[in-house]
Amino acid sequence: DPDCLISIEYKPNEPRCYSVLPDAATTLLAIREIGAANLGVTIDFAHALYANEQPAFAAALILRHSRLLGLHLNDGYAKRDDGLMVGAVHEQATLELLRQVKRGGFDGAIYFDTFPDASGLDPVAECAANIRTVRRMLDAVDRMEGDNQLADSQSRQDPVAAQEIARVALAKATATG
Repeated sequence: DPDCLISIEYKPNEPRCYSVLPDAATTLLAIREIGAANLGVTIDFAHALYANEQPAFAAALILRHSRLLGLHLNDGYAKRDDGLMVGAVHEQATLELLRQVKRGGFDGAIYFDTFPDASGLDPVAECAANIRTVRRMLDAVDRMEGDNQLADSQSRQDPVAAQEIARVALAKATATG
């Protein structure tokens, strides 16, 4: 059914097996080989880290060569699928991913693929915290896109200025919710 969208969520492996589609590039090659217009990719932040990818770069590849059909936000230490709260470890990388997908036109749902039950954390409280975090980060993305400071610092290849612009935008961002 060409009207039924099918999204592939890649992941390097599970505890007892390896995946055929372990990263964004392999997944994009498979989609290209299949050639079906209804195929796309779901990027999972922790899976991208686990695959030794930069999540924003993986998203840029997906947006350029296929369709981004899903976005799972979470966090981890990149050695496995930890399922931590959004921004718990990689706040800047999460902000960069959100900026990239927004600039790429993604307007789909954002899902939280986290594991509050593993530690006894209240899942409702954790979800509320994830929502506040993402809203704050999206507000920061809007702030950065609202002027040319970040683009100017990037064109000058000035990571010190770019980092400060992102930090200030996050500090000024408000979490509505």
